[in-house]
Parts: sequence; C-alpha cells; structure tokens
Amino acid sequence: MLWVDKYRPHTLDKVMVHVEEAQQLKQLVSQGDCPHLLFYGPSGAGKKTLIMALLREMYGSGAEKIKVENKPWKVEAGSRKLEVELTTISSNYHVELNPSDAGFQDRYVVQEIIKEMAKSRPLDVSGNKSFKVLVLNEVDRLSKEAQHSLRRTMEKYSSACRLVLCCNSASKVIEAVRSRCLNIRISAPSKEEIMKVLQHVAKKEGLQLSSSFAARIALASNRNLRRAILSLEACKVQQYPFTEDQPVQTTDWEQYIVEIASDIVNEQSPKRLFLVRGKLYELLVNCIPPELILKRLLLELMKKLDSELKHEVCHWAAFYEHRMQLGQKAIFHLEAFVAKFMSIYKRFLINTFG
Repeated sequence: MLWVDKYRPHTLDKVMVHVEEAQQLKQLVSQGDCPHLLFYGPSGAGKKTLIMALLREMYGSGAEKIKVENKPWKVEAGSRKLEVELTTISSNYHVELNPSDAGFQDRYVVQEIIKEMAKSRPLDVSGNKSFKVLVLNEVDRLSKEAQHSLRRTMEKYSSACRLVLCCNSASKVIEAVRSRCLNIRISAPSKEEIMKVLQHVAKKEGLQLSSSFAARIALASNRNLRRAILSLEACKVQQYPFTEDQPVQTTDWEQYIVEIASDIVNEQSPKRLFLVRGKLYELLVNCIPPELILKRLLLELMKKLDSELKHEVCHWAAFYEHRMQLGQKAIFHLEAFVAKFMSIYKRFLINTFG
C-alpha cells in the first residue's frame, strides 16, 4: 500500500492539517444532523481525507466497507435512450461518484441516476442518521444544466439524502448550489504543515529524515500534501539513507512538459507545432488535466523568456485557459496557445537579431 493511503487519517481527531475544519465538522456531527456540504480547495489539500473522516465519524467503521462498481445506466434523453457507464464507490451509508465523467451527458446523470440514488434510504440506519450521503466529485466540471438539476435534487430529497460536493474551484459552481450548502474552504497546507506530516510518516516507517531534506520535498511539492508523501516514498525507493544533496523525485509528466517547452523555444514552425501537438495529446490520454498542462507549460516557458515578453505570454495563457473552460476539446486550446507563443517568440527573435 502506498504511504499516502497507509497513513491517511481515518478519524477527524487524527487529522494533522486543517484541524479547525475537522473540529467544525465534528461539532456538526455531534448535533445529530448535517447540512449539504461543499468542500473546495486545490488538489492535494486534503478534501477527500476530511470527507472520509467525516463519514466514519457519522457512521462508524461501516462507512469504510466499500465496494467499487462499474455499471451501465439507461437514462431517457427526450425521445432517445442513452446508456451511460459510471464507476461508483459505495457502502451501506454512502455513494461516491464523479458525474462529470459522463461528459456532455452529465445533466442526464444528475436528473436520473443521482435522483434515483437520492430517493433511497441507507441500508443500515446508524443511530439517528436516517439519511444517505451522496459524495459528488469535481462538481465544478459539471455543465450549468447539470448544476441546475442538482439544485432541484438537493431541495426535493433533502430528507433522505445529504449531498457532499467536492471541487477545486467554488467560483465554477453556480450560486444556487453554493447557497444551499455549508461551504468549507480547504486551503493548501503550509510548508511547515507538510514537513510535520513527512516527519510523522518517516517516524512510522522507521526512517531518519532531516529537516532540510523534508523542507526540500515540501518546497518541491508546491503545497500539495499528497504529492509530498509520494515524493518521500519515491526518494526512499531511489536511495536510503537520505543524503543532503539527493534530488527530489519529479513525476514523468512534469519532465515531459519540460521537454515540450524546450521543443517550442528551439524551433517555431508548423512541423514543430505538429510534433508538440502529438506530445500534448499523449499527456491528455494519460489523464493529466488540461488546466494543469497549460499552467505547467506556462511556468516552464516563463523560465526561458525575457522579461519584456512575460506579460504578453501570461495574457494569452489566461485567454486560452478561459476559452478551454467554455469549450469541449482541450487539445484545440492548448495547441492554439502553443501556436500563439511561437508567433510571439519568433517575432521577438526577428526584431532582436534581425
């Protein structure tokens, strides 16, 4: 088992970061009821950990006895019948799913499947908790139609079901949904908090971890706790005992983006654009989020630019990131940004060196 799962806190009392939020949730549970909840914050901050600890607090160890199902659902879309395949993780008390996996059919998932799940009571009634919990991930990626359908479901089935929504950005969730939830912001952990968790994991594994090396891992993780723990485990596999000059392991996809940035800066031509497009496709098919690809690519390109170009490049990155949120095919907007960058950079080289 990976350390990130092995040392995940199972109760709200054992949470080492976001202690205040954990106490707030514990207080909610002690009152005997729970409103709809919206957890939002950056990836790797600990949203899912808090949600699972909350479920255990509410229902005991039974919430951890889960089964994973990948089953097709038949939904009616006007005069047509669509078959949507979704992966659900469920216990006797809760169901977890990602409705945005259905793509443009997400509103039918919300209208039919989630409504069907929300109708039913939990199989086991634990104390006075007579409601089922429905955990929906990545609600910020749902279409506006799906979010409006979600609002109606929240109102109609609130007696039998509580929704726990999880997303990276609350600004992409419509006001009608946000106003019906208790909003809980999970901020990225600080460097000191990450170091504390790394020292805890190292102690449990019987490892000697110096403060300076823990600080380097925390810094390289970019305040992503999950990534920091994975990096620590990767460093342990690479070399132990740790040395002060030991490099912190980076992921393959990040190295790949460094290569893409070098390709773009070294040559600006249709042929090179076609090559870069293929590499971007490879990242997308390996499930790297397009927003993350664009952000990381921008950071790598900025390292290679003169200061006079940085403002213009940032402007166009923001422009294409916005277009990507409105559109469906991420590759079009990533390629458009690369083409725009090539145009700007080539013009700069011509003006500078003739």
